[in-house]
Amino acid sequence: MILAIESSCDESAIALLDPKLGFYGEWIHSQIELHSEYGGVVPDLATREHLTHFPNLLRAVKKKLANLIPSAIAVTQGPGLAGCLAMGISTAKSLASYYKIPLIPINHLQAHAFSPFIFCFEKNPPHFKDSFSNYFPHLGLVISGGNTLLFEITKNLQITILAETVDDAAGEAIDKGAKLLGLPYPGGPQMEKLSLDGNPREYSFPRAFSSPQDMKFSFSGLKTSLRYLIEKMDDDQLNSSINSICASYQKAVVDQIIRKTKQVLITKNYSSIGLSGGVANNTLLRESLTNLGKNSRTPVYLAKKSHTGDNAGMIAFAAYLANLKKGCELKNSETMEISFKPNWRLS
Repeated sequence: MILAIESSCDESAIALLDPKLGFYGEWIHSQIELHSEYGGVVPDLATREHLTHFPNLLRAVKKKLANLIPSAIAVTQGPGLAGCLAMGISTAKSLASYYKIPLIPINHLQAHAFSPFIFCFEKNPPHFKDSFSNYFPHLGLVISGGNTLLFEITKNLQITILAETVDDAAGEAIDKGAKLLGLPYPGGPQMEKLSLDGNPREYSFPRAFSSPQDMKFSFSGLKTSLRYLIEKMDDDQLNSSINSICASYQKAVVDQIIRKTKQVLITKNYSSIGLSGGVANNTLLRESLTNLGKNSRTPVYLAKKSHTGDNAGMIAFAAYLANLKKGCELKNSETMEISFKPNWRLS
């Protein structure tokens, strides 16, 4: 059984995974309400909240474990906010020392990359490893507030980035766009809600890097275009048009992601396509990628909505996969010389 800890940003999370039975339990404390009045995550407050709430989560875990002892502790080592990562790592080290078991440092972005396969794992945990190789080569997307990544995963779990943003990430562009429109934090869900009653073709927003030779994303021009549009409107015009503005803006973000994915998809035979990260919760993005998979006859695996944001379930699953492929880095519980990596890349 793997006990996993996630604290890269403003979510305090713990999960227990049994390779033979699936998830034994998942616990999470969200700080959205606390940070909403500031319009975004405040690092010092987030760190303090981890310190306050991890003990409460651990009490719930201990009650669930009863007399069971985990075989390893997995923890997010990066990327993320330094203070938040440090809180999770300190907690993990303490637990590994207490139980005298190994510590497994996990790359948060790699955990996102593998999270679409959790759905397949949960259908039949004991036999998942027997069919695991059938999903590769895999074309994956991690779309979040800080990352827009298109990548390939080989059968030996090697990850190669094929395209990434040169400026704002997709989620960041959505959040900044929502802020320009005066929507409350977090802006993404608010924009999606308003989009439901809007016309996505009412306004024309730019889609950067249309050429297949330009293997990159860019969303800063989209945000600038929105600002110019808003500046031409008075309050009444904005209020009457906001639904269609949101729908058009959201579609411009999704169109760029889908177009670049399609450009890569036609160059090689992939066994599966995956979507993960916080923005993977967006319904339009999920539906658009699913349709792309149907048209190309490629299976699409979407991370469960409970595993799209920052969560410990994907950290536990990443540790399980690493051990499955004999690629995990076990740290002796007596030394545990690991430190946080705020800028750790996907590959």
